[in-house]
Amino acid sequence: MPDGGVLGLPAPRSRGSVPLPHSTPFMSDYQDLVTLLRARTPLLLIDSAAEARVIDGFRHAIAQSLRPLYRWSITDGLRRIDLDTDEERETPPDASLMLQWLKQQRAPGVYLLLDFQPYLRYPMTLRLLREIAQRQDCAEHTLVLVGAGYELPAELDAAATRFQFAPPDAAALADLVRAEAFAYSREHDGRRVVVDAEAVRAVVRNLQGLDLEEARRIVRKLIYDDGALTAADLPELARAKAALLDRDGLLHFEYETARFAEVAGLARLKRWIAQRKSAFLGEKLALKLDPPKGVLLLGVQGCGKSLAAKAIAGGFAVPLLRLDVGTLYNKYHGETERNLREALKNAELLAPCVLWIDEIEKALAGGGDADDGVSRRVMGYLLTWMAERKAPVFLVATANDVQALPAELLRKGRFDEIFFVDLPDAATRAEIFRLHLARRDLRAEDYDLAALAVASEGYSGAEIEQVVVAALYAAADGKTPPTQAQLLEETHNTRPLSVLMAERVAALREWARSRTVPAD
Repeated sequence: MPDGGVLGLPAPRSRGSVPLPHSTPFMSDYQDLVTLLRARTPLLLIDSAAEARVIDGFRHAIAQSLRPLYRWSITDGLRRIDLDTDEERETPPDASLMLQWLKQQRAPGVYLLLDFQPYLRYPMTLRLLREIAQRQDCAEHTLVLVGAGYELPAELDAAATRFQFAPPDAAALADLVRAEAFAYSREHDGRRVVVDAEAVRAVVRNLQGLDLEEARRIVRKLIYDDGALTAADLPELARAKAALLDRDGLLHFEYETARFAEVAGLARLKRWIAQRKSAFLGEKLALKLDPPKGVLLLGVQGCGKSLAAKAIAGGFAVPLLRLDVGTLYNKYHGETERNLREALKNAELLAPCVLWIDEIEKALAGGGDADDGVSRRVMGYLLTWMAERKAPVFLVATANDVQALPAELLRKGRFDEIFFVDLPDAATRAEIFRLHLARRDLRAEDYDLAALAVASEGYSGAEIEQVVVAALYAAADGKTPPTQAQLLEETHNTRPLSVLMAERVAALREWARSRTVPAD
């Protein structure tokens, strides 16, 4: 079995059994919780699915509040849990009847109410909670609502104090990784877990933001999959973490972004990213540099803004998260803003990463009073986050219609730079032809790329791809690769956007000429 040095982590404290990771609150959590209990806080809300950690935290904090600790659930009723004995109270399973019984108790206590949200729909339950919280004819109880996704009624929300346990720190996660490695060894007749010390440290670093049980499931899968913890496990870890954090599907995750750095053109943008990579990743530098925060990509439709966003993630060698604007908006009041908060919080937990908001004008342009001010609130929260975030999340926003963007977003300081992705020049068009031919198992050497580049003057990258696709269909009957003549014919048969909407494209290019930096 590998020792602590091989794992790159401290040796375990116990050799008689698998060492358990810290499940108690960390020091700041512990002190804050003790303070709230000593202050006889009437109603606490803990929005967490990690019941075991919450209960364990209260077990430790209750010792200094000198009040008994009870746990209630619809299945087990009310039990005292701060003593070694399993004392059970004879209380009705009905939530309202239990609260009526609790209201009559003179001795103050702390009551953890598990999965209580469904009962908040009933007027009697809601009224009893309010009276206990307002201490009308009842002892100074502390009621603690524990569960995930709590939405309190407005009349109860004002009386509630929200408390959140911090995610486990690196020490707790290191304990967990070590414990699972020892458990695997014991279950496999002493077989050692093959580990890479640097990879183990990266695993611990990337697990931060998850609770212990979520982290345990991921670590166990990584170890039991092949009996090893190496750099090869990092992409799977990142995907699993993204899936856990983004259960609402607001973020689309792409870990393997290195290939995106190999896109045609965008030379100036790639050079800009390369100059800032070390500062973004927090590497030690001779000069103190501010880490880059983000860029806005404007351009003609189909010219590769999406590819540019992917190329930025590839240049930084970090995961790419795409925020789906369409899934943000919800017809219910406050849900759109909540969705945005959750998406940005999850992006920070997945840092370092690139967060890509495609067609940002659709999220922020809004309809003024027509959308009840939702777009203004979304823009306000996003601008605040852009200014105040500390995590290494590089924001890439793409837009087609610059006129629809609010002025507040474009002012200096919101983005590090505004790049314009223009129609590709001849050399870039030739490279785009080469890439799309190679992607379809065609030899670029069999074609005159320079001639194709000349014939496709004014074409976007997307339009060049469709030329190749159309030529392949034209050649399909003959069951032979498309010829140079077929590619040229499809080029002549296509009318690019720069021709169909010549005035708008020309106006956009003229606007960008003096206001943005060319990406190529």
